[in-house]
Amino acid sequence: MKRFIKILCLTFALALPTNQLWAAEQQSATSNEKEDIVMSEKIINVGETLSDFAESSGIGKMLNTENEGDWRNIMMIAIACLLLYLAIVKQFEPLLLLPIAFGMLLSNIPGANMFHESLFAGGHVHWGDFYANAGLLDYLYLGVKLGIYPCLIFIGIGAMTDFGPLISNPKSLLLGAAAQLGIFATFIGALALGFTGPEAGSIGIIGGADGPTAIFLTSKLAPHLLGPIAVAAYSYMALVPVIQPPIMRALTTQKERVIKMPQLRTVSKTEKIIFPIMITIVVALILPDAATLIGCLMFGNLLKECGVTERLSKTVQNELMNIVTVFLGITVGATATASTFLAWGTIKIIVLGVIAFSIGSAGGVLLAKFMNLFLKEKINPLIGSAGVSAVPMAARVSQQVGQESDPGNFLLMHAMGPNVAGVIGSAVAAGILLSMLG
Repeated sequence: MKRFIKILCLTFALALPTNQLWAAEQQSATSNEKEDIVMSEKIINVGETLSDFAESSGIGKMLNTENEGDWRNIMMIAIACLLLYLAIVKQFEPLLLLPIAFGMLLSNIPGANMFHESLFAGGHVHWGDFYANAGLLDYLYLGVKLGIYPCLIFIGIGAMTDFGPLISNPKSLLLGAAAQLGIFATFIGALALGFTGPEAGSIGIIGGADGPTAIFLTSKLAPHLLGPIAVAAYSYMALVPVIQPPIMRALTTQKERVIKMPQLRTVSKTEKIIFPIMITIVVALILPDAATLIGCLMFGNLLKECGVTERLSKTVQNELMNIVTVFLGITVGATATASTFLAWGTIKIIVLGVIAFSIGSAGGVLLAKFMNLFLKEKINPLIGSAGVSAVPMAARVSQQVGQESDPGNFLLMHAMGPNVAGVIGSAVAAGILLSMLG
């Protein structure tokens, strides 16, 4: 029995290392398998991460047409780059065209989430979703949507405008009014092409060649068309030296182009102070819807002319004007998204905008010719084209075309009368359209 126990113990002692070795081998194999699994998971995770990164990139989103991708974004980025080129190299209204183009560039990069059209769908702000989803440009766009930026721009324009030529020659107010003919003619044409009343009014205001007025009215009547209309308005303002001269030459004779007008009388300081106050009261009482733009314009002018607020006048003309111009341009450009801008409606807007601007330029010239039938002191019809409110470019074009026929004929100051009258006229026209369609 003792011998049997000794043999059993010896056998157990010999078998124990073998079992430990097998267990160690099993544990090592298990450990290797775990390492392989972990390594495999890491490889899978890296692959998924790279795949997710590619899908979340702007290029990935642009190519993912099932989600938010759209090949038209590429077209809009190309258009934005073209506008940047025109602003920087060709210097077409660079102070506004450059911010507009850059805003267009930012809003058309998929995934950037800087501007969301859906937050402003239906013409009003969706405040419930705004705080959770709004991007930077959405917040800045509130200044356009609420009508703040255009009004501040008008204060700056008023502070930089001299109404002396208009006060000196009140007849030029009629020429500025005649140049608004393009607004209402194009309004009728847009209705005929199937646009709604508010859309047609917003398109027609392009004929006034006044960017802030176009933005203000469009933000009230047809905010979904703000991008195309703003780009069209400022583009045509920059193209005044190209569009107007052929129209002016076609509607006038050589004899009319060489008419010399007498020097304007000197306007007193009292007249310049009373003028903005009187215009504000008269226009606001007759057409309250125009009071916002006219009031801001005349307030800025009063700061300049009164002589006791020089610091405010300089601030409005420089710092305020520059800051608001940046915010206005970049947010208006942001509204030119691919889905809105690349549509047949945009092409119609651009064509109608040219027609509106051309009719407006022709209207002033034709009224000047008509007035000459009854006036002893003739008006050079070339100054009538300055009735569009592209200040002071339209007046410079009148001067340039006049000097082509007679280098000694100086029409600039005479043309400034209809030019600043056009600023008032376009604001009044916007008020009329707003009261009719708003």
